[in-house]
Amino acid sequence: MATKLTVLSNGSLRVEGDFELVDAQGQPYGLAGRERISICRCGLSKNKPFCDGSHKGHFEHNAEAFDLPAPKVS
Repeated sequence: MATKLTVLSNGSLRVEGDFELVDAQGQPYGLAGRERISICRCGLSKNKPFCDGSHKGHFEHNAEAFDLPAPKVS
């Protein structure tokens, strides 16, 4: 399965498929074989970068897809 990112309404970013998650130094997180994780996007998780559900009742965002404008050519 290709990597799929899903922006969840009022919640996290779900990552599924074949992926690797690394820190700012390029060191991989140990995911214990998981093929699906949730990444915090509210900043409230005590287990960042992973979602721990702390957003519930504190983070609102209606996730609806839209098109970005074309990048400016330099």
